[in-house]
Amino acid sequence: MPDMSISPTSTLHDDRSSTHTVAAKGGPDMAEKGRAAAVPYDGEGTADKPYIVKWHDGEMENPQNWTPLKKWLITANSAVSTLCIAFGSSVYSGGLQDLLIYFEQPIVVITLGLSLFVLGFALGPLLWAPFSEQWGRRPVFIGTYFLFALFNIPCALAKNIETLLICRFLAGFWGSAPLVLSGGVIGDMFSASDRALAMSLFALAPFAGPVLGPIAGGFIGENVSWRWLFWVLTIFSFVMWGLGTFNPETYAPVLLRRRAAKLSAADGKVYRSMYDLHPMFAAPFATKMKAALLRPFVLLFKEAIVLAFSIYAAFVYGILYLFFGAYPIVYQQERGWSPGIGGLPFIAVGVGMLLAVAANIYDNKRYVRNLIANGGSLPPEARLPLCCVGGVVLPIGLFWFAWTTLPQVHWIASVLAGVPFGFGMVAVFLAMMSYLVDTYLMLAASALAANAVIRSLFGFAFPLFTRDMFDGMGTQWAITLIAFIALALMPIPFVFYKYGAYIRRNSTFAPGHKPAAAAPAPAAKPEGEGELTRELTRQEVEAAEIASMDLAQVESRTEQREKLAREGLLDEAKADEVDRRGE
Repeated sequence: MPDMSISPTSTLHDDRSSTHTVAAKGGPDMAEKGRAAAVPYDGEGTADKPYIVKWHDGEMENPQNWTPLKKWLITANSAVSTLCIAFGSSVYSGGLQDLLIYFEQPIVVITLGLSLFVLGFALGPLLWAPFSEQWGRRPVFIGTYFLFALFNIPCALAKNIETLLICRFLAGFWGSAPLVLSGGVIGDMFSASDRALAMSLFALAPFAGPVLGPIAGGFIGENVSWRWLFWVLTIFSFVMWGLGTFNPETYAPVLLRRRAAKLSAADGKVYRSMYDLHPMFAAPFATKMKAALLRPFVLLFKEAIVLAFSIYAAFVYGILYLFFGAYPIVYQQERGWSPGIGGLPFIAVGVGMLLAVAANIYDNKRYVRNLIANGGSLPPEARLPLCCVGGVVLPIGLFWFAWTTLPQVHWIASVLAGVPFGFGMVAVFLAMMSYLVDTYLMLAASALAANAVIRSLFGFAFPLFTRDMFDGMGTQWAITLIAFIALALMPIPFVFYKYGAYIRRNSTFAPGHKPAAAAPAPAAKPEGEGELTRELTRQEVEAAEIASMDLAQVESRTEQREKLAREGLLDEAKADEVDRRGE
């Protein structure tokens, strides 16, 4: 039986076989046209030696080769779908006073409607990431997003607090899928040199949505029934679900698996996706689910990178949700503004977010220049300078806000403090997301899931103690305490910028580590393609995933260099020199 595993040093762009060249010209459907030409894949078409289905150079079915317009339309749709979810979490705050009166419950119980929605964000990603790797991004999005939209309806019709709270949690649980799927979709389509711009649009959504929610919710709650908070969210979510159904599948293993099945049905030969020959993908789904459910926590507690940035991002995200309770205290309770007008200061936070996105676009140009100068290869730490800047600006904005909330200080001073806060928050998050994706590649979904779990737990907890903390400490000192914690966390990106390469060398999961022993490839039964003679252990699946990450790193660099070379930006001789130096 031949070894069915994929070598970590192999490449999807191997031009050494003549049959591969024929395929590049004739396209992937050549095998279906009467076998008029040689099969464009390695193998013999038998159960023991199947044709290995790969992408060909320049093939338009490869999401990496889609037109920029198509990629950006899908990215925009994914980002707005994520924004809708985040909007749904905070729009609730606009009707707190009416909800208090209608349900006659304590403020902490009513606030649970906000917190439980965010708690759903912590649990859902543990399932949606592995589900998307098994069945693809598209079916998981369509199924979960429909249920998210559906569970907003009983919230609008709720007659008791139990119905409202349960359905808010379920809406958040089902709606959390885009928080992990969107990052995966972007990674499927964009090379490393382009990924930062797409990640900017996506990473802005979890913050822009909560900023827009209190503004819209304040005016809705002030002028119509609180039930319209949920009817507006229902309409928004069904519209985004409808638009999302037009998005194609982007996950390469699923796309190549479908192609292999189509080719096998066309001529009776055995075709297998290159990914399905790898233990990472060939293992039974139950085994992969065990590994996938545990992996975010393994990464969280074994990887210093994931743990440090998850805590940092969680704290920043928690501050945002804390402000949903702080802003009404500062502007409605202490300054006497109406709920609608009291939500308008969030506009300044939104302005800061947009400035962070603009800064990220500018910083990406620096990244591309350095990428070209370094022969098409840069370490993940090259993503962190903007994170360092954001880490400095964030506590400045918090200290500014803390001591301009005094009633004798003009309101514009405290409102403007939202600009550096919004800038620092999104700058940290954008650079951190890009850093995690570049560091963990094929395990990025699990790294982001771990990040989302901790972040959402903080978002769940912070609103519950906001009022008590502000009442006990006073507005100024409560915010000052938060600012000091932000100041204590500020060195995190600086430490990883300086020592990240060393930390990754000692990592078990990040590419560039000392490779673990490869898991033995499972044998395939002749009568059942892909059936395993035994069930792989979780450790063997993880070892195979690590080897597969090395393959993904090679492929990412290959695609990136090809793109730069086509644009006339890459010095091939310099790129070869970088390879010889082992950088």
